[in-house]
Parts: sequence; structure tokens; C-alpha cells
Amino acid sequence: MSGTERDPKLPADASSRADIDAFLQKVAATPPTKPAGRRGRLLFAIDATASREPTWDMACQLQSEMFASTDDIGGLEVQLAFYRGFGEMKVTNWLESPDELVRRMIKVRCLAGRTQIRKLLRHALKETNTQKVDALVFVGDVVEEDIDELGHFAGQLGLVGTPVFIFHEGGEPVSRRAFEQIAKLSGGAYCGFDAGSAQQLRELLAAVAVFSAGGRRALEDLGKRKGGRVLQIADQMRGGK
Repeated sequence: MSGTERDPKLPADASSRADIDAFLQKVAATPPTKPAGRRGRLLFAIDATASREPTWDMACQLQSEMFASTDDIGGLEVQLAFYRGFGEMKVTNWLESPDELVRRMIKVRCLAGRTQIRKLLRHALKETNTQKVDALVFVGDVVEEDIDELGHFAGQLGLVGTPVFIFHEGGEPVSRRAFEQIAKLSGGAYCGFDAGSAQQLRELLAAVAVFSAGGRRALEDLGKRKGGRVLQIADQMRGGK
């Protein structure tokens, strides 16, 4: 956990901006998985152990915007999954309303405990084998589990076409390597973010939500209207790097 090896103690926004740009480029290159005629299905998984409380509150505030970004491209269903405390993991049904998702989230209190990422990946596999899950988003800060086992489940998700997009708070280097492997093996992407920046998380969640609902063409159309990070993805899809 030595911070010196990541010679970046670079300024936080410099390193996170590079991570975000790389992440969005990866999203642009990910093949869409949703058949036409149904809502996108996004499994939204969050570490709800004690250290995560500030980011949990931030994520609650951003949910409406995530849904709104997909309104014109077929809409979005979201399933919330979280773990906390001693071996506790909870999952909602599939929700089509941002208000309902927020209602579920604000009732949750973060509790101390160890990570349970393996359970989340296994759950995602079970769900997508029943009905296709277009993307899994995971927001967390550390990995406290066997990386080879996590890699096995991530690879299985890659085989069934459910990419894992990991938003890593804090950038702890050992966990970063584990998260990067999970994202790579599943065909998804990794990005670090600063817990103090709601705008970073907003842009990242919107990008994956739009990808889940409508694929690359939807991202391009939204980018023309809204600009910002989504526009950068659209530019890459039209022939940029």
C-alpha cells in the first residue's frame, strides 16, 4: 500500500482525467450487447462497507440523471446490488424508476465488513444467464479477496458478453491491479475517480448507462446533444483513436 511507488502523487485531477479518458475510450470500443426492442439492463453494484458512506450518498444523488440519459434510446432497467457487514449481500428486483432506486438506496446504512466482490460477480453471471445483463458497474475502493478466483468469474462474464466497468475510488495500488484485471477479463474497463468529484462519477455512470441502453450509436447521438465526456466517446467512435 505504499504510495511512493505510484510516483503519481501526481495532482489528483491530472491522473484521474487520464484514467477517465482511457476509460471512455474503452467504453467506445466495447461491442453493444442489447438486442433491439428492449430496455437496457444495468447491474449497479456498490461496496457498502463503512469506508464507502460518502460515495454512497453521492451515488444516490446521481441516479435520476443516469436514467434520464437513456430516456430517448429505449430506457434503462437497473438492479441495485450491495454488500456490507458480516457476509451480507442484498439485491433489488429490476427497477425502471429512478425514484424507486433512490428510495431503496437511502434506506441503506453502510456497515463495516470485508469485500464480497466474488458474490457480486457470481450473481451477475446468474442474472445474465437468465436474461441478458448489458453491463455491470461496480463502485468500490479495495479488494480483499483472491484475485485468481475473481478473475475466473470475470472471465466467465466476458464469455457471456457482460462487461464489468469498475469505478475505483482512491486508487490504492494493489486493489487497482486487481480491479484492472477484472475489467480486462470481462471485456469491460477500469477507471479511478476522486470521491470529492460528483461530476466525474456522473459522467462515467452516464456513459455506461447510455452504452447499456443503446450501444455506440446512442452514445454518438447523445454526445451531439450534450457534449462533454459523452461527446468525446462519440468522436472516438467516428474514427478517432
